[in-house]
Amino acid sequence: MKPIAAGILILSAVLLVAVVFKKRLGWGWLGLFGSHLILAAVGLYIVDFTQLAGTVYIPLNPATIGTVSVLGLPGVVMLAGLKITLFG
Repeated sequence: MKPIAAGILILSAVLLVAVVFKKRLGWGWLGLFGSHLILAAVGLYIVDFTQLAGTVYIPLNPATIGTVSVLGLPGVVMLAGLKITLFG
């Protein structure tokens, strides 16, 4: 099963690189993406540190940072709501 997963990962990485260079997106999107990731991590850290959502703790992991970097502030609210609804 691991060779199949590794093959899919390699194939998807090659296809992603092909799309980036075929569309001539350049490297500007990488800086934008990096700034979104950093701002997402900072936003989650602020919510956890200041306890703006009460006693809710949202861990900093790839899933939560990815959600917040794509959805922005509504993503933080969504994660807090899910945490309260499912685990609290």
